[in-house]
Amino acid sequence: MSIEFHRRMLADRVRHDAFRAALAQAIKPGESTVADIGAGTGILAFFARQLGAREVWLYDPGAALGLAEVVAARNGIDGLNFVPARSLDVVDPPTVDVVVAEVLGNFAYEEDVLETLRDARRFLKPGGTLIPHSIVQWAAPVASDRFERDLASWRDVGFGLDWSDAEYMTRNNMYVFPIEPGDLLAVPPESWDQLDFGGPIGSRRRGTVTWRLPSAAPIHGFALWWDCTLAPGIALSTSPAAPRTHWDQIYLPLLESLHAQASDEIALTITSETGGHEAGIDVRWSIEHIRGATTVSRQSLAIGEGFLG
Repeated sequence: MSIEFHRRMLADRVRHDAFRAALAQAIKPGESTVADIGAGTGILAFFARQLGAREVWLYDPGAALGLAEVVAARNGIDGLNFVPARSLDVVDPPTVDVVVAEVLGNFAYEEDVLETLRDARRFLKPGGTLIPHSIVQWAAPVASDRFERDLASWRDVGFGLDWSDAEYMTRNNMYVFPIEPGDLLAVPPESWDQLDFGGPIGSRRRGTVTWRLPSAAPIHGFALWWDCTLAPGIALSTSPAAPRTHWDQIYLPLLESLHAQASDEIALTITSETGGHEAGIDVRWSIEHIRGATTVSRQSLAIGEGFLG
């Protein structure tokens, strides 16, 4: 992970204010011990010490942890234990009162967050606090064609050649875009997945959402975002309507845009699977366009189809 990514993340005050507030709620000054899993440059561990944590363990296999150690020494931050390893590979870790793990991606599950938080419970003392607490995943149809125009540019390559296979590969991917509220169809977003990180955490997540359209409209793709509760009353959101963070939204393309009429139903099914895939994550999405009792069209896409086999 590049230093430029860390610079952008460290400039995200919305993120930092939320995590600092969650840590302040959980830490008993002079008593609490903390584990920062996926610590990176150490900012959450530094917050924990500033808030009175007695001792903090930082777990991260990347080069950023070395920078965290240098920054801590330069700023006189003590009480820190640096563990240059992936938390899932650590055997018999010391248990703590609070575990904080900020391993969320633009698509929330892309950074092994499910596997990391499932494993993080063994770092906690009985009755300890896990940050974050829960997550809700949202989807909404995109009516704006500004992303569609970009993906369709294969049709303009020319040279007397048919580039439809390349366009098919392009569409079988999910994209990180700064999506605006005005890009969305005027229907309420729907939740396709909800998860309490203190309960069962499966690596395979699947959900279906359906919209009945109040009027005729084009649909070019779907926007995804998440709302994450860190602690009671403290949440982060990557909604297009929320304050901007270093995270953006996910755009799921269609193979062909839908031209829906009033009262049509659009059903979107999303499946994601992590842990054990060479690419890190497998995401599939399928769409059914229904008019009355008739299915007008079906489409199925998967990021695994982004490469010709």
